[in-house]
Amino acid sequence: MVRIFAALLAASTAASPLMAQDHSQMDHGGHQMPAEEAEPPEVDHSQMDHSRMDHGDEQAKPVDHSQMDHGAMGHDDPVPAASAAIPNALTGPPRAADAIWGAEIMRTSREAVYEEHGDMQIFWFQGDRLEYRARAGEDGYLWDVQGYYGGDIDKFWFKSEGEGSFGEPIEDVEVQALYSRAIGPFFDLQAGIRQDLTGPERTHAVLGVQGLAPYMFEVDAAAFLSTKGDLTARIEAEYDQRITQRLILQPRAEMNLSAQDIPEMGIGSGIDNLELGLRLRYEIVPEFGPYIGVEQEWKLGGSRDYAHAAGEDASVTNYVVGVRFWF
Repeated sequence: MVRIFAALLAASTAASPLMAQDHSQMDHGGHQMPAEEAEPPEVDHSQMDHSRMDHGDEQAKPVDHSQMDHGAMGHDDPVPAASAAIPNALTGPPRAADAIWGAEIMRTSREAVYEEHGDMQIFWFQGDRLEYRARAGEDGYLWDVQGYYGGDIDKFWFKSEGEGSFGEPIEDVEVQALYSRAIGPFFDLQAGIRQDLTGPERTHAVLGVQGLAPYMFEVDAAAFLSTKGDLTARIEAEYDQRITQRLILQPRAEMNLSAQDIPEMGIGSGIDNLELGLRLRYEIVPEFGPYIGVEQEWKLGGSRDYAHAAGEDASVTNYVVGVRFWF
């Protein structure tokens, strides 16, 4: 019986190379198990020839990555070739999104954005200069305020300026009411009326521009035609130079001109007067900043002659303390 079992075992191991084992080297701990109860022999995988095993044509074949063409897989160019035709949102032509999504879809989207976000009515008010002026003789004061109500394109602007000396009647007061229309990304065209409330009271038609010039200069220029036919003009420019996030140095210039002599107002033809100022502002918050500074005023040409005839100084230095705010 034992001989028959051994012969069958030898035949099976010869038919399957996976089961070919050398049982003469196995240590069964000194216990000879009966042939009928012997457990299936353990397989020594280290001796197996896996290259000769047939796992099928599509299973677990070794992959030689060194022979793979990664360029063909698109790893060399992280951006798909088709995206090269997509316009850049920053440097591309206007309405570049039309080339991606289609003009009809983008038209609907732009109309929705304008209706929900671009047509808001805003009120803004700024006290540009509210200051005390220390100077030779009697100290004085000055205010320069402006604001608007409207949207991105159309606005109603209002402005007021005035100055005087303490203990005396106010020297100059004017108010303006203007319609403003955007004529570019940074400039508005303004037209309206100006009313002088002191001296010879006069009403003027106003036409001007206001906005942000290159290099961040804030510019306000206007021409005035009075009901008496007098043509005058004013140009103002200022620039905020940030020293720190809160400390700001602001140079400012203002020039007034006249096309003719206006004796009752002490104005000569040509350049009436010139003002140059320098103010140092500390913004406690962006909406509120006290400042100190100095401003020099000159009356020129015929206006200087009128000032001398009235016993006034044609050149005045003002040391100013004030506050600038907006909301």
